[in-house]
Amino acid sequence: MKEIQLQEWKQDLAEFRDITMKFHNGEITVPEYKGFSGGFGSYAQRGGKKHMLRLRMAGGRITKERLDFIVKAIEKYKIDLVKLTTCQSVQFHNLEAEDLCELMEQAWDAGMISRGGGGDFPRNVMASPLSGVQEKECFDVLPYAEAMGNYLMSFIKTVKLPRKLKVGFSNSLENVTHVTFRDLGFVAKPEGTFDVYAAGGLGNRPALGVKVAEDVAPEKICYCAKAMINTFVKYGNYENRGRARTRFMQETLGTEGFVQAYREELSRVLEEEKLDITVDRIQIDKTGAVGEIRNSRVKPQRQQGLYSVFYQPIGGVITPSKFGELQAAMKDMQDVEIRLTPEEGMYIINCNAQEAEKILGITEDGAQNLFESSVACVGRAICQVGVGDSQEMLKKCVEAVRKEGFADGVLPKMHFSGCPSSCSAHQTGSIGFRGAIRQSPEGPKPAFAVFAGGCALRGQEVIAETGKTILAEEIPTFIVELGKMIEEENSVYEDWIKDNRDKLDELIEKYTE
Repeated sequence: MKEIQLQEWKQDLAEFRDITMKFHNGEITVPEYKGFSGGFGSYAQRGGKKHMLRLRMAGGRITKERLDFIVKAIEKYKIDLVKLTTCQSVQFHNLEAEDLCELMEQAWDAGMISRGGGGDFPRNVMASPLSGVQEKECFDVLPYAEAMGNYLMSFIKTVKLPRKLKVGFSNSLENVTHVTFRDLGFVAKPEGTFDVYAAGGLGNRPALGVKVAEDVAPEKICYCAKAMINTFVKYGNYENRGRARTRFMQETLGTEGFVQAYREELSRVLEEEKLDITVDRIQIDKTGAVGEIRNSRVKPQRQQGLYSVFYQPIGGVITPSKFGELQAAMKDMQDVEIRLTPEEGMYIINCNAQEAEKILGITEDGAQNLFESSVACVGRAICQVGVGDSQEMLKKCVEAVRKEGFADGVLPKMHFSGCPSSCSAHQTGSIGFRGAIRQSPEGPKPAFAVFAGGCALRGQEVIAETGKTILAEEIPTFIVELGKMIEEENSVYEDWIKDNRDKLDELIEKYTE
């Protein structure tokens, strides 16, 4: 981030403070404030009295310096709710209006820019969380995600987009960043180049992305981004916000027409502009200590003797004091840092065996199995547009499932979204839920629509099908019954579903009659 750009943005903070206080005093409506504050990475919470601040950090990378700021901010402003997001960001919640304005400027000075964290802007650039340390990865994509993040920030005050633009990088077939159905996605190849996908997205009328370029040299990635921005501005829908995401260009232009339009723009940008980049590689000079560690939450790195420790706070809601515990433990650990995942968890990377054991102890309050690592957006209790209380739903499901003592894997990771926006990426999961209302003899009741069959693996991408709607009060029972069916067959969900999709459909039907 260039200092001159940061200082220019800081001039906008006076206006942000003024508009925020007018909203706080009832002079501005909720929709008016949302349209303004989103561009600063902040939204008013349900009820309009408290605020959220979203800190963007490319690839979800929390260095020790950034962790230090987070700890100090939590202590200074007595922050009692912190949420990890599916876009690899950190959200502070329940902020007072005055604290919000002050905290925002301090976060910018600490290198965690909130500008463009919401609204019609390029969002936080995502990257595979274990990039650079993962075994069998194609190559480290994080430096390119960081470079892309800096480049896209330059458009925040210069280009008016129809809607938001989500960009991601993937280092392997796992595709945890869902780059093949993002607005713009870069897929690393073993040869050291990228294939590029565009015009994908979740939510209403979801679509898989289409390949628009192959074997792109890493130094050329910004040309691809500029071509996408130009194409979006030229063909995006400025009249209807419901159809203003990039995926709708596949409808208006046709898939082939969109690809042609994009490639024409890319050729022009390559010919007329100079956007080549160079990046600084992230060096890991540490050597592992003697010793081995065996734990399902620990992954060996490609660096001999080093490990990454996985920590998944239930629903991505992390106890604020946990950051302080991690900071104290990591302080004297060489090269150790945090990488946020696209599913509301984190890895603490570059640990030797002894350090990994220490981190395991600190993070033992998190998910203990695959099901408990399920994803949930912040939900209706806080979100202005939320329909279902996804956090409370996941909490009740975890409580019900723990009583059964199912083996790990009997139930899959699930995704709970409060509304069609798909903030938990419910359309990518084996089983997903979306907040809804269902009529009953007693009147309308909270419910969730069921989605099944999603897959994010590259080459096997499937957007889950929408199913029937189950009353919220019955979902824990539904999930427990599913677990018992699978347990009776001595199987795990991943294997069981291959031959038993009809049984899943029958069970869903039972709870929707």
